[in-house]
Amino acid sequence: MANLKCEYQPHPQGVQTRTPALSWELRAERRNVRQTAYQILVADSRQSLDQNRGNVWDSGHVPSPASIQVSYAGGALQPAKTYFWKVRTWDNQGNASEWSAPAGWQMGLLTPQDWKGATWIAYDQLPADRVTALPVDGKKDTFTDNNVLPLLRKQFEAKKQPTQATLFISGLGQFEAVLNGQKVGNHFLDPGWTKYDRQAQYVTFDVTSQVKSGPNALGVMLGNGFYYVPPVKERYRKLKAAFGYPKLICRLALTYADGSRQDVVSDPTWQTAAGPVTFSSIYGGEDYNAALEQPGWATAGFDAQQWRPVVTVDGPAELLAQQQEPLRVFDAFKAQSTTQAQPGKWVYDFGQNASGIVELQVKGRRGDTVRIAPAELLAADKTITQKNVGRGFYFTYVLKGNGLETWRPRFTYYGFRYAQVEGGVPQGEPNPQHRPEIIGLSALHTRNAAAQVGTFSCSNGLFNQTHKLIDWSIKSNIASVFTDCPHREKLGWLEETHLMGASMRYGYDIATLGRKTIADMRASQTAEGLVPEIAPEYVKFEWGGDMFRDSPEWGSASIILPWYVYQWYGDRQVLAENYEMMRRYVAYLGAKAQGHILAQGLGDWYDLGPKPPGTSQLTPMGVTGTATYYYDLTILAKVARLLGKADDAAAYEKLGTEVKTAFNARFFNTQTKQYATGSQTANAMAVYMGLVSPADKAAVVENIVQDIRGRDNALTAGDIGYRYLLRVLEEAGRSDVIFAMNNRADVPGYGYQLAHGATSLTESWAALPTVSNNHLMLGHLQEWLYGGLGGIRPAEGSVAFDNIDIRPEPVGDVTSARATHRSPYGLIATDWKKSANSFELTVTIPANTSATIYLPALPLANITESRQPIDAVRALTVLGREQDKVRLRVGSGTYHFVVSSPL
Repeated sequence: MANLKCEYQPHPQGVQTRTPALSWELRAERRNVRQTAYQILVADSRQSLDQNRGNVWDSGHVPSPASIQVSYAGGALQPAKTYFWKVRTWDNQGNASEWSAPAGWQMGLLTPQDWKGATWIAYDQLPADRVTALPVDGKKDTFTDNNVLPLLRKQFEAKKQPTQATLFISGLGQFEAVLNGQKVGNHFLDPGWTKYDRQAQYVTFDVTSQVKSGPNALGVMLGNGFYYVPPVKERYRKLKAAFGYPKLICRLALTYADGSRQDVVSDPTWQTAAGPVTFSSIYGGEDYNAALEQPGWATAGFDAQQWRPVVTVDGPAELLAQQQEPLRVFDAFKAQSTTQAQPGKWVYDFGQNASGIVELQVKGRRGDTVRIAPAELLAADKTITQKNVGRGFYFTYVLKGNGLETWRPRFTYYGFRYAQVEGGVPQGEPNPQHRPEIIGLSALHTRNAAAQVGTFSCSNGLFNQTHKLIDWSIKSNIASVFTDCPHREKLGWLEETHLMGASMRYGYDIATLGRKTIADMRASQTAEGLVPEIAPEYVKFEWGGDMFRDSPEWGSASIILPWYVYQWYGDRQVLAENYEMMRRYVAYLGAKAQGHILAQGLGDWYDLGPKPPGTSQLTPMGVTGTATYYYDLTILAKVARLLGKADDAAAYEKLGTEVKTAFNARFFNTQTKQYATGSQTANAMAVYMGLVSPADKAAVVENIVQDIRGRDNALTAGDIGYRYLLRVLEEAGRSDVIFAMNNRADVPGYGYQLAHGATSLTESWAALPTVSNNHLMLGHLQEWLYGGLGGIRPAEGSVAFDNIDIRPEPVGDVTSARATHRSPYGLIATDWKKSANSFELTVTIPANTSATIYLPALPLANITESRQPIDAVRALTVLGREQDKVRLRVGSGTYHFVVSSPL
């Protein structure tokens, strides 16, 4: 047994459910291993567990193959308490495992009473007439000012050395906690962004090693984040949200060896003062005055007589544990070059466009000021330009003047490759005016700490570069929401969550971030049932009417994403929890439809037409929205049946039939077998969603192929259509067309972006400098690299890869490929290579699963597995032949196949 997880995490803190889901991996070198039974022990002490006593829950011997999403079914779990668990299993070959290594989880705070009287506290309170929870995009400023970014502190006495100390804390918009002078944890931008007028997240930290017997001090520094976007005119703002000034709530729970407890909570006894962060904006940057630092402010010996009492304030009605992984600092980039673009303007090129912050090392006099402006691109004069991604974002650092000073921003970030420094001079350069000396400047990549669960490489250099290009856009846009870009907007545009979902899931474990995104949709759904295009919804877009708020291809993430989370991770609970949201959204779409056709919204956003990119150009409005509506209905009918709601399922199936009839009557040309204009998007979505009759499907697919060939293998589909175009081509066995479209750099596409210097995926196919050059939305090829070239695919109807298709596509000039994906059941791996007369494939299938392997093989090919003819290998079954492939059925294990014949 290995990789024990509770609620998707190895040792989670702040578990918010009373019935957490437990999972484990079976590890076995033997083939065809399946679990037949399990036993789980849960104890409230490590000692009890080590004695094999499940004094909280002993499941007993449970005959079941389930090794993921096993719900806890013991006694009532207590808030803030830590539990320990382990598991053992039995398999189909008569083997019983040893007990697994122990794992554990700590419960969160499940009710308001569990906060033990903690209250929201702040330095100051935003006047009620300035509170704006949902500003419109054209909102005019009624006031302009900066706000105080406070420090808050509490000195307390620990009765003795605690055996456990846990900090439950929420600081809005962002916080950094310091206990006895040491930062708590290694997170960045806690807590996650939410719909603050309804809910906020709190974060749980184990601080046992930081609390000592006797006097202690807990300090918290607050930043604005999305909670308050300060109206300072020279700084960039995408929107003008003002939920309130920064505020804090926390509970420090101390447990002693004798079983006694002590709580330190946020209350009116805390003190506060203005901090050295003098400006904080998620959109405008951060200013820091080191001369205002108060050394030792979060230690017990600090003199806080000049500090003032906090004020108690209201906060969000609901506090939820931060379920998604936190943000952290990952890669650090040194400058590849440093040039003086203009007198006094030094430009650092870090070589990679990525989300993040800078780290500055500088020497100078007290009061000297250095300004650092990050950017994706350079202007013609070689200075940085922020023209199209948020002009007016910069960092300012005021020196304290005591030798080498090191600083990094705490409460904001940006997407950039370059940084322009003013007010300082790089070390070693002429400095006649004795400006601050820049000893070092690094770019620090920040992102959500979702575990990497996939790898891909192949013999085609352009595809490897494309994989890296897309990967950087994914990494740069997984924060506490799936952002569109890490600079101009940083908003959770929802179409990406389902269209880019598989491309992200192959490489990263985004189960918890997916669940958090679904919770954001629930919180943002309107009384009418609308799920807006962004969640959390921080701005009501009214430019262009409601096209940027009400587009079915975006709002339908409320139905499609829960279904995909279920399919990839086996999470039925996510369907049950969100069924009401899904039902209300479909009802909203039904009320908006005219004759079952939905024509509102953006359509195939950023497709390649004759005009600059934007709303759909090649596909008429109504095609993508109605096709998505039909897809919603097919999914919701399946969800209803899974949840035992047969009447609902029948009603959705009936409505789906009506929508399908209306769609075909409106858009399908029975003579040409084209949908609407015959665009790649129109035809592909009709096929993928199942709107095409079986008799016409082959003709419609052929029309897609002919359109691509007729454009010399160029793509036209945009944000909405391109994923479906790839899916339809792959499923039709036309990966050769996918190869031809993407193995080039002369027309807009991935290769074109790379040829124009992109290091992360750009917003437009043509890598336009007038839009974002680090964008998530067009990276759909990643799904084909893993599933087509690599050959790792979930089989039809599978859940969490319990049934796998291994179907590599050796197309074009690709002679080898490797892919891995760690599914909930364990590692899936493929490694193939081909020559003029052979094809070799090594594949690994995890225990408790099975797979169908499709081997490319001509009729007279000789096929062996581990040097044995496949007919002689008892561990597999030959299912038959499908076109130029042989189908084999295998269980778990590692297999090495050789096909000897010309391919």
